[in-house]
Amino acid sequence: MKVRLSKPSKERLFNLTILIQCVFLLLFISTCRKKSTALTDQTAQEVAKPSEKTEGKVILQSSLAGTWYSADVDALKAQIEAFFQKADSQPEEDVIALILPHAGYAYSGQTAVMGVKTVGRQFKRIIVIGPSHRLRMEEILSVPRVTHYQTPLGEIPLDVEFINKLLGYSIFQNVPAAHSREHSVQIELPLLQYVQRDFTLVPIVAGQCSLDTVTKAAEILKGLIDEETLVVASSDFVHYGQSYGYVPFTKNVPEKIKELDMGAYEFIAKLDSRGFLDYKAKTGATICGYVPIAILLSMLDKDAKSQMVKYTTSGELTGDFERSVSYLSVAFLGQWGNYSETQQQTNVPELSGEDKQQLLTLARKTIDYVLRQRRMPEASELGVNVSDAMKCPRAAFVTLKKNGQLRGCIGDIFPQRPLYRSVMLNAVNAGFSDRRFLPLSEAEYDGITIEISALTAPEPVASYNQIRIGIDGVVLNKDGHSAVFLPQVAPEQGWDLSEMLTQLSRKARLADDAWKEGASFLVFQADVFGEEE
Repeated sequence: MKVRLSKPSKERLFNLTILIQCVFLLLFISTCRKKSTALTDQTAQEVAKPSEKTEGKVILQSSLAGTWYSADVDALKAQIEAFFQKADSQPEEDVIALILPHAGYAYSGQTAVMGVKTVGRQFKRIIVIGPSHRLRMEEILSVPRVTHYQTPLGEIPLDVEFINKLLGYSIFQNVPAAHSREHSVQIELPLLQYVQRDFTLVPIVAGQCSLDTVTKAAEILKGLIDEETLVVASSDFVHYGQSYGYVPFTKNVPEKIKELDMGAYEFIAKLDSRGFLDYKAKTGATICGYVPIAILLSMLDKDAKSQMVKYTTSGELTGDFERSVSYLSVAFLGQWGNYSETQQQTNVPELSGEDKQQLLTLARKTIDYVLRQRRMPEASELGVNVSDAMKCPRAAFVTLKKNGQLRGCIGDIFPQRPLYRSVMLNAVNAGFSDRRFLPLSEAEYDGITIEISALTAPEPVASYNQIRIGIDGVVLNKDGHSAVFLPQVAPEQGWDLSEMLTQLSRKARLADDAWKEGASFLVFQADVFGEEE
């Protein structure tokens, strides 16, 4: 028997279908979406947390005191001193690099100090490379634009000249959120401060990188270091348990965990970065600092020697192996040679007309694919040619319009991935995650037009008077509040500089005149291109 639906019933069924589509899309976005930055108040949260400025200094205050270790200076010193007193490792004059764990001191502090104690001399520069746990960064490493790190044991000056050289290479970028919220580098600093004097620091947070990027980073760093440089790779090893999503075995757990860790160490001992990365991929071993370790292994000369100093697990310390993390301290003995400096590369290659057309096609095909398949595609699945310029790390905004009106706009301010990946991710986010709009429906797809803004890396300016209307996008920071406008916003609204900054202050939830005093500004430019409406 056929059932004929009345018009209201058809409408209800249609609405239910749309609702189900929206639910599926929202579930998809919640699983694939990493911290993206929208042209809304969400942007303020992502680009906020500016560093403290004092007498020409730009200081990044470590956020670990009181949680990962004691905030009390005397208590912290006493704890570290106790670690050193207990450590039975011996100093070696030719230690040039370390692998150290980065859990809270109550768990891995003793193991880390065992490694630090092997360093038998003072270094003028210390490079600490840690993984990014919270912020996803694809094929890049981040270095901060600050002059000092501060811990309870005092300020550490950064090697600003060295960092500026790194920023001359496209795989090194400045992503502030990668440092303000990341413990893997900062946890090592008080331990190093306790025994090393008058050193400058190069803190590096590594994203998710392929062997090619690992090799490039190693070559760049080798070309800049000298014999007065100590390199530290910060990493914990196997994370076992349901809470870590890694339970490859349920019997003989302590022995099996150690077997996995020692399997990884075999490749470390051979200085085999490719083998180490292949081992991690094959076993799924949850070694969070695998990229920093691989970079260090690629930096070392083949005659360098590894020495395992200490191995333990949190399971041993707590007696609970249902949730266990492994800690290794490894020392590397040898010497750094006189390496040739790698030729610098431009951070912002020019996009050709064909590149722009391919990026617009990529954005449209990505949205269409997600609408139909409910998952994020790879560029190779969409038949789009990805050029070298599109592979360069670069932030982008994707704007959707419908009948000339805004339909969604989301993007990144700081480069966190290759440009083509930024376009793909933000095309999906603009379509389905802009909180100002309902998720895009299949019925709307043909009626939207796409605009892409490919951004340069933000740079600080000394005064708002240096901001150029229609040329510069602006990030305003003040008192923990922040907001951003793309370069095209002010001309589209007919604002002069004063009105634009007033509107930006409002967006940051500050007083209208907040921009006039005590605010800091970053500027960037955008290559804007789009489909014809």
